[in-house]
Amino acid sequence: METVKLSDNVTIIHGDCQDWAGEADAVISDPPYGMDWNPDSTRFSGGQSPKITGGRKNGRAQHRVSRCDKIEGDSVPFDPGPWLEYKHVALWGANHFGARLPVGTTLVWIKRYEKLYGSFLSDAELAWVKGGHGVYCRRKIFTPPTRAVEGGGTGAYPVAIHPNQKPIEIMAWCMDKAKVPEGATVLDPYMGSGTTGIACIRTGRRFVGIEIDTGHFATARKRLERELAQGRLPLEFDTHNI
Repeated sequence: METVKLSDNVTIIHGDCQDWAGEADAVISDPPYGMDWNPDSTRFSGGQSPKITGGRKNGRAQHRVSRCDKIEGDSVPFDPGPWLEYKHVALWGANHFGARLPVGTTLVWIKRYEKLYGSFLSDAELAWVKGGHGVYCRRKIFTPPTRAVEGGGTGAYPVAIHPNQKPIEIMAWCMDKAKVPEGATVLDPYMGSGTTGIACIRTGRRFVGIEIDTGHFATARKRLERELAQGRLPLEFDTHNI
């Protein structure tokens, strides 16, 4: 495992989270759901949508739009067991492995406008939070950040930095609902593009992130380094009042 200490409060690790033997106060994560998800959106558009492909009609070009590599570990059922013993826990995708979870709080991230309900894939995503039994909702319309492919110019098209990215505000909200105190160490064993880490920086929590995918680890490192260089920024809303 490669360990990189970005600051006194932020450590990221490239490797398999099952090999980690450190300590943390909380686990906040969006793990692989075990659904063998295919992130290639050309299967919905035939590769012909200019909005999706940036004007290109070659469906193969879409591979770069959302980095269509499948998520590591998503082809087998997810076992939440290793993470349930932590004091504070929030796991997204809980509807996919709910039979392996005890009773707890349910969070609902509503991610689209009402007029679009039922039109394409899911209208919302669910998280399980350790403790309690309530159900809480938060609406956040979200367009994942993108970057242009190499070469630029008029032929460039957007590339999502992660196919399953969550909004920073949503990850901060679920930490508050999981009652993670300020200054606590939060572990994200499936770090992805580092969104949980950015939420930790902005809310005064310590962060340990683990990612097995080399490309996503590099993306998370760049995002977290950029966030740390900017200094601590307030979130757009007070999560304590949600």
